[in-house]
Amino acid sequence: MNAHSIVTLFHAPHSRSSATRALLEELGSPYDLVVLDLQRGEQRTEEYLAINPMGKVPAIRHGGALITEQPAIMMYLAELHPEKKLAPMPGDPLRGPYLRWMVFYGSCFEPAMMDFWQKRAPVSPMQCGYGDYDSVMNLVAAQLEQGPWLLGERFSAADVLWGGALNFGLMFKLVPDWPVFRDYAARVQARPAIRRAFALDQELAREHQAATAAEAA
Repeated sequence: MNAHSIVTLFHAPHSRSSATRALLEELGSPYDLVVLDLQRGEQRTEEYLAINPMGKVPAIRHGGALITEQPAIMMYLAELHPEKKLAPMPGDPLRGPYLRWMVFYGSCFEPAMMDFWQKRAPVSPMQCGYGDYDSVMNLVAAQLEQGPWLLGERFSAADVLWGGALNFGLMFKLVPDWPVFRDYAARVQARPAIRRAFALDQELAREHQAATAAEAA
């Protein structure tokens, strides 16, 4: 795979794919953007379901590879650009912790947060893949206390993922309003590339709103 061929990102503003766009901005990597309007159901068209049968964003195409699932996408993109040092490579002592936290996001943190949001009755920790909500939140907080970043002194793609997730969780009161979460999310969101990606998403969202208003008029 040619690391310098252009990545195509299938994206919707202010969605999970916003973190992927932020990572591309952090990497300074050129990319093509295919924008989907989720409110109009463009993620459920036959054309897009051929790309991601789950009807979700993000997805990326790079050369002949088609990749879904945000942590997998972000690990892939970071490793395309080893010179940016956003992914500990094999042999690096931080490689294992990095992979742990990238996978923990999708396997434990997000399911715990979504169950909490939907007020689903908890099941036995023996049967629940993430254990229980409090254990997940306490574990993440304990890791971030070692900061300033998820891997200590080293900023990585994991921080782009987790910074966005915790910012979302705090905004909608889905994670505890603890200083360690607030401070960490603020550090990530203050990065120039993250701010740039947010501004680009704001413009896309305004375009979608204007199109919807024009159709309704």
